[in-house]
Amino acid sequence: MGKIFLDHIGLTYLFHKAVNLVYSEVQDRVMLTGRHMVRDVSCKNCATKLGWVYEFATEGNERYKEGRVILERALVNETEGIEEIPVNNED
Repeated sequence: MGKIFLDHIGLTYLFHKAVNLVYSEVQDRVMLTGRHMVRDVSCKNCATKLGWVYEFATEGNERYKEGRVILERALVNETEGIEEIPVNNED
């Protein structure tokens, strides 16, 4: 699980990697932590906006976010994942 943040929209998670997302064009956005270049991210299947990805942070102490994805907690469902099926390599 990623780092947890509290944003003006509520609880969010910061991930190194996320899949099944569609990315918007880059936008210049002023946030609580400063000015950032971001792309909104939406679900690949239903097109619901889930958060954003940081492309560039103008503040040096915020650069650790670059390339990382913020997802809104209220829009993310946690699951146990899928059960792995053992592979029979006796062939």
